[in-house]
Amino acid sequence: MENTKRTVTCGELTKADVGKKVVLNGWVSRTRDLGGLVFIRLRDRYGITQVMVGDKASDEVKKIASSLKSEYCIAVEGVVAARADKDVNKDMATGEIEVEATDIEIFTTSQELPFSIEEVRQKDGSIVLPNEDLRLKYRYLDLRRDPMQQNIILRSKVTFATREYLTSKGFLEIETPTFIKSTPEGARDYLVPSRVHPGKFYSLPQSPQLYKQLLMVSGFDKYFQIARCYRDEDARGDRQPEFTQIDMEMSFTNREEVLSTTEGMMQHIFKSTLNYDLPAKFDRIAWEDAFDLYGSDKPDLRFDMKMQDATFMADLADFNAFKAGAANAGRDVQRHKRSGLKALVVKNVADKYSRKNVEALEAVAKTYKAKGLAWMKVNAEGAFEGGISKFYAGKEAEVCAKLGAEKNDLLLFVSDENWQLACTALGAVRKQLGKDLNLYNPADEFHFAWIIDFPYFAFNEETNSWETEHHMFTLPQKQYWDTLESDPGAVKGDLYDLVLNGYELASGSMRINDPELQQRIFKIVGYSNERAEKAFGFLVQAFKFGAPPHGGIAPGLDRLIMLMRHEESIHEVIAFPKNNLAASPMDECPAPVDEQQLKDLHIVCTEKEE
Repeated sequence: MENTKRTVTCGELTKADVGKKVVLNGWVSRTRDLGGLVFIRLRDRYGITQVMVGDKASDEVKKIASSLKSEYCIAVEGVVAARADKDVNKDMATGEIEVEATDIEIFTTSQELPFSIEEVRQKDGSIVLPNEDLRLKYRYLDLRRDPMQQNIILRSKVTFATREYLTSKGFLEIETPTFIKSTPEGARDYLVPSRVHPGKFYSLPQSPQLYKQLLMVSGFDKYFQIARCYRDEDARGDRQPEFTQIDMEMSFTNREEVLSTTEGMMQHIFKSTLNYDLPAKFDRIAWEDAFDLYGSDKPDLRFDMKMQDATFMADLADFNAFKAGAANAGRDVQRHKRSGLKALVVKNVADKYSRKNVEALEAVAKTYKAKGLAWMKVNAEGAFEGGISKFYAGKEAEVCAKLGAEKNDLLLFVSDENWQLACTALGAVRKQLGKDLNLYNPADEFHFAWIIDFPYFAFNEETNSWETEHHMFTLPQKQYWDTLESDPGAVKGDLYDLVLNGYELASGSMRINDPELQQRIFKIVGYSNERAEKAFGFLVQAFKFGAPPHGGIAPGLDRLIMLMRHEESIHEVIAFPKNNLAASPMDECPAPVDEQQLKDLHIVCTEKEE
């Protein structure tokens, strides 16, 4: 073949191209040799084209075609031909045509594959995937699979749409350092030893937080960055040691502008990449209400089923398990003035839920430290049965009226003196029911919401001290400034979380720009002047030179793509992720280094992994 450079991709040919001479490059997906007639499915990232090797091909080309195996990388020269009507493949973008090959060149052959690139499906239609470590060991092959290609393509489109939107709104993309000073931000830092400064270390940033605030002091009033961040923490499905966030900060702003800017960005991203219309405004839910109604500060709002206050149940019957929850006992309940006796009404499922099914839900509640899950059913006659029904026999009318329960409904209860524990446990049951009963509204595929009015401080019982719920640079809401020290538990922060389909997608806040207010926060959480100066002195110093009011947010890019693609793990939307042990089976990272490298870095290794 004289010219092996492709003239078209494997996803673009249509019936309008019939008669054209073309060159295709790609990988052999599969072949069918019918004896004198060979069909080749040729694949690149743009799609699949069927190649036919028949009468128009020379004996040499036929011989090459018969030798092809899966994942050979080849060039094909040929003429576009229309398929017969009976042979049209409506599932392929190129299904109306095929390319009649006149020449084939093999760029490279392929060994036998460790797993199939083609989808393997079970009888129920579910896709069978290889072991994840095997996929990660041969990630370059895994990335050839169409779902993975689509994930990475969407990621690229979302990144472009982000830049497109923010740039149009006057934001500047500015890089911040990836070698920084180690500062306490909640998780462990990844440290990089300095060769030229023995005994000293750089830290990889957990976020660009301090630097983007310094950019606000510098006068760059609208900043963003597609920022790489690093946290040395245990990996989970939606966490990685290195991850990417859409980092934003604005000066001379307020919460409303930050929220509306983020909403506009998400609307642009979803419309331009998925052609999906998000609402003009997202729901806004106070933190306490989110726990009270959904048992979570990242509620899945694609289905309703709100939790209810069931305090009245403690007075209707002598059921001791309900007394503690209704009594508003415990530090957390006193702080929030809410009942720890919560109810969930599951509509029209009583006939489907056996005691065994309820016990499975109880196991979920106990995972979140609930003492148990009380229950009863409303039968076809409107009477209670099962579970705790004997305590409430004859009280059906009052209970059902207050909880909105009807015949064939299942009633579930969690009671605990700790309001937040009770809410969290029953909220986990709610989430499980959403999955088990497929309660999601198909018209509400992506449901965003803002969680606002978070507590600023949390009391650590072990250390007998106050800690910040978010970070120490968050601005307390102004009405609490006079009582910060006298009543920390009542303080709410001017901070906000963006949640999507039950996941936290972003955290943000208005920031402190007053050095004196910042020092007050340091003292409340036990930071001495010396410790604060050592960790954050350069930031506090910068605030003494006219720091503007500012605030920002940082949506997680990996998690956003995961949710947009309906994946279960961010591993599926990162080109080369680490596994759940924070290691890469492909290149065996992390790996030992030789003794001279350690010596150059003034490091002595006291323990080595066997």
